[in-house]
Amino acid sequence: MSQLQQERLLQVLLAPQISEKATYVADKNEQIVFRVASDATKPEVKAAVEQLFDVKVKSVQIANVKGKEKRFGRIMGRRKAWKKAFVCLQPGQEINFAAGE
Repeated sequence: MSQLQQERLLQVLLAPQISEKATYVADKNEQIVFRVASDATKPEVKAAVEQLFDVKVKSVQIANVKGKEKRFGRIMGRRKAWKKAFVCLQPGQEINFAAGE
């Protein structure tokens, strides 16, 4: 893998998405939810997760999340739209975010 591709993979994953829904999905479907770059593709997300966490990925689903409209006084503003990826791991694989070391 070239240096350019490796740098791109490090920029694809932004953060794990921690929410009630993400926790429910993780328990029920053995999936992990990540916030990803808005131009990320499924193969890029799969390669990035496998490289960073040293696990085998079974499948990836991606969803575009529309930004909410918010009010700033009289002015209507809008939050940025973003993309999230539901990563399904192979049976027996897991990512533990709590173990930092």
